Amino acid sequence: MKTRLIAVGRIREPYIAAAVADFRARLHHYGGLEEVEVAASPGSDPARAMREEAERIARALVPGEPVWLLDRGGTPLSSIALSEKLARLDVEGNSRLTLVIAGTFGADPALVARADFVWSLSSLTLLHEWARALVVEQLYRAAKIARNEPYHH
Repeated sequence: MKTRLIAVGRIREPYIAAAVADFRARLHHYGGLEEVEVAASPGSDPARAMREEAERIARALVPGEPVWLLDRGGTPLSSIALSEKLARLDVEGNSRLTLVIAGTFGADPALVARADFVWSLSSLTLLHEWARALVVEQLYRAAKIARNEPYHH
């Protein structure tokens, strides 16, 4: 199954960009990863920024495709549970999953309502750039688990 990651804003830190690039390359052998960046909304009005960013994200979504939103308030998954949940999507005939990482102020309620699953990486508040790197690493780990391949020891 292919995975698409829609994220608000660009990765600004070179070390985070390098980590994402490394795991993106590794994922190539497991269906690949497509990344879509949407513009962050400028200004200091959180409600307006979340609404505008959600509208940009919504335009990038494909109807009928499962959408998982990353959010601190979502459901946590272990790496094994993530691998199993991804495998179920594949068995159900989904050809692609879209993951969404909202911007600095979080996800607009309309975006939360659109999500088929809300996934929490941690109850900690993470920079969305860090969340992006962690998501890509966990997708790679889940693929390795699904194929019963060693990851690291």
